[in-house]
Amino acid sequence: MALIQRLPQSPASRPELGPAGLLRRFDWTALGTACGVQYRVDDEAAGAAFEKAAMAWVERFEARYSRFRPESMLSRVNAAAGGDAVAIDDEMERMLQLCDSLHFMTQGVLDASSLPVTRLWDHRRKDPCVPEPAEIEVARALVGWSGVERGRGWVRLPRVGMALDFGGWGKEYAVDAVAELARAHGIAVALVDFGRDLRALGVPPGRPAWHVGLEKPDNPGTCWGSIGVSDMAVATSGDYQRGFTAGGVRYGHIVDPRSGRPVRTDLRQVTVVAPSCLQAGMLATTAFVLGIENGLRLIEDQMGAEACFVSDQARAQTRGFFRHVVEN
Repeated sequence: MALIQRLPQSPASRPELGPAGLLRRFDWTALGTACGVQYRVDDEAAGAAFEKAAMAWVERFEARYSRFRPESMLSRVNAAAGGDAVAIDDEMERMLQLCDSLHFMTQGVLDASSLPVTRLWDHRRKDPCVPEPAEIEVARALVGWSGVERGRGWVRLPRVGMALDFGGWGKEYAVDAVAELARAHGIAVALVDFGRDLRALGVPPGRPAWHVGLEKPDNPGTCWGSIGVSDMAVATSGDYQRGFTAGGVRYGHIVDPRSGRPVRTDLRQVTVVAPSCLQAGMLATTAFVLGIENGLRLIEDQMGAEACFVSDQARAQTRGFFRHVVEN
């Protein structure tokens, strides 16, 4: 569901057998990406119960909120655009309240109503192309969180063509939910990794922290450094892998809903460490869109969050990011 490129896992983030015991691991595919969880538990039955609960939670979340599933709650809302209001339950109401909060905190960068413009720039099409200016303006007219009508127990998209998408933050939300499920099952050591959106609990056996590689934007698959985290989350936003080229110009996959166009900058990567994966992902995407100067200001105002920016010319970081850096 997420629309941004995530961190690779460095070899150090696959801990060896340590004095505290062996890490278990399970992997599956969901939310349009590879999902994996490493964790430590002494009780095999407790581990099996956690794995079953984690996969069931993710399946239910995707079934309810994926725009790619026609029977989902989100798809039903989108299909009714221009028509009557759609009745929603308390959970969906909370999701929409979260959309409202994210829109406010990101200065409109994370806008759940932005699907009409992101569809125009879909790099996954067989022959992606640059939309005509008139097409962009038509799509932009359908975007705007303030235009989504909401009341207790209902939501309405008043214009045909409007559509909602939780893809800008849904995967990060799911990472946090699975991490909390681990805690509920008595698991204090875990690394939840959904498409390189990460949340770390405790420390792995025989290691001081979970080590996470920082990918080189100019050479994907290799790392320029690594960070160590414990009881924190990590997310990265970058446009260096997903996008398309037309007329000799490359267009990345991160679209600014305010302009209706992909972000054009020399910034290539923003990595954020924060207490939750939702916060890390939200800040990484927003900072990438805002650029280095405004992005640094945004993240330094967030308690517990640190970030590193990589551009074509240089690197910049918040004052406390160095505390997470692992010396190689």
